[in-house]
Amino acid sequence: MKAMILAAGLGKRMRPLTDNCPKPLLPVAGKPLIVHHLERLQRAGVEEVVINVSYRAEQIIAALGDGTAYQLRIHWSHEAAPLETGGGIYRALPLLGAAPFLLVNGDVWCDYLPTSTMLQKNDLAHLILVDNPEHHPNGDFSLMDNRVTAHGPQLLTFAGISLLHPELLAGSSPGAFALAPLLKQAMAEDRVSGEYFSGQWVDVGTPERLAALERHLLKHR
Repeated sequence: MKAMILAAGLGKRMRPLTDNCPKPLLPVAGKPLIVHHLERLQRAGVEEVVINVSYRAEQIIAALGDGTAYQLRIHWSHEAAPLETGGGIYRALPLLGAAPFLLVNGDVWCDYLPTSTMLQKNDLAHLILVDNPEHHPNGDFSLMDNRVTAHGPQLLTFAGISLLHPELLAGSSPGAFALAPLLKQAMAEDRVSGEYFSGQWVDVGTPERLAALERHLLKHR
């Protein structure tokens, strides 16, 4: 199974840290944030990773190269300007192929990844959901009997980690567009499964949360 890491964002919420350094390369516990992803993917058996890049793309490519240092093959998907999540995935589809793939937001930290077997027949996506953090109290989606819906009695937060089938983007066109509407349409067709993860997960979206993650990882080394 291939994986894709979303790394094309501008990192505005991380300023001033990202004024001269792209967010994926910000260090945490002695290594760039994106390297934590690469190492975890390699341990999970992933051999090929597609990374989309835009802001300070040259720095990211120079730092990671072809992936040999991480026992991976890295393919780069260049975006002249960030295409949002949906548009970025759509542009990278020729590199990802026709099989389901693992998608990871570059600005989260999590010690869990789903396996390919979790994407059930006829489903278009399998989402990892977590407890709502303080900065996102209202959640995103509801989970009941391992099925995900856009509405429900209790909303959980999408962890930014999922299994996707390329068919989810069938009918899309090149350009910038969000992934959420496509997921919600698939949910309306009962084609999205999910699971609840109660372990360590962090949306590394601000310097404060990056510092908190640093303290946590150093404490639990």
